[in-house]
Amino acid sequence: MKRLSEERTKILFEKLSKYIGPNVKQLVDRPDGTYCFREKRDRVYYVSEKIIKLAENFSPEQLVCAGTCFGKFSKSNKFKLHITALDYLAPYAQYKIWLKSSAEQQFLYGNHVAKSGMGRITENTPKYHGVIVYSMGDVPLGFGVAARSTAECKLADPLTTVCFHQADIGEYIRCEDTLL
Repeated sequence: MKRLSEERTKILFEKLSKYIGPNVKQLVDRPDGTYCFREKRDRVYYVSEKIIKLAENFSPEQLVCAGTCFGKFSKSNKFKLHITALDYLAPYAQYKIWLKSSAEQQFLYGNHVAKSGMGRITENTPKYHGVIVYSMGDVPLGFGVAARSTAECKLADPLTTVCFHQADIGEYIRCEDTLL
């Protein structure tokens, strides 16, 4: 597993800052140790430095991966977050959207969120900014992009899309072959 290049590190941190803002620093410098991002076959892994030292004992052919896959780089060098990063991004989320129980299943099937399915939204959420989508019981369901700001959501039609779907926990079942 190799280090990310300067360019790819910048792209990764820009993507993460869309969802968790300045809290990206807390992902790397955690109380339980220092964590870093490593790359293998265009996939980015979030791994403890202790694990990295242990993984150096294995040849690259023997090691499938180490750590949690955060996403992958496309051939055009764009970064796409995977749902496996949700557990690490949710505690640091800047902007959140809570779904009514009637809209949860639609979101988990990969559909966008309509205003009629939105329960709450964080104050001052800007338009086209990354949001973490929660159930009303505060269980993280996935992440997306806010299609409307908080002010626009209050005045919008019930059928207006308020959040574009990016990833959800239903992908563990739908895309289990491509997540690793």
